[in-house]
Amino acid sequence: MNRQNNPQEVIVSGIHLELTPSLKSFVQEKAERLFRHQERIVRVRVELECDPKQAVAHRFTAKGHIQIYGPDLNASVTTDECHKATSMLIDKLDRMLERRAHMIKAKRQHVRVTDLEAAAIPDL
Repeated sequence: MNRQNNPQEVIVSGIHLELTPSLKSFVQEKAERLFRHQERIVRVRVELECDPKQAVAHRFTAKGHIQIYGPDLNASVTTDECHKATSMLIDKLDRMLERRAHMIKAKRQHVRVTDLEAAAIPDL
């Protein structure tokens, strides 16, 4: 995707985790998938956290925050591997954006009570 035409930004940060350039590029490539749904996304922030005191199955946590016009979307995924957590997080955020788009379309096509009342009132 061409970054000059899209002002959206992807912010990647690590908590108790050193971010390597390959990990940053992996997250940014995955996050580009989210921009195909909504051109109104302002910013995607991904936080990757490693907690060595947790059990092995819950060691890595990926948190995602999508700033969008309207209510923001937040999601979190915990798993045993950082790349796996990132992929699962992007999938979860992708489903949330799809659901939001379908709800907006359904709301737009839904007949409102005021429309019915206006149609029932005869013209004088």
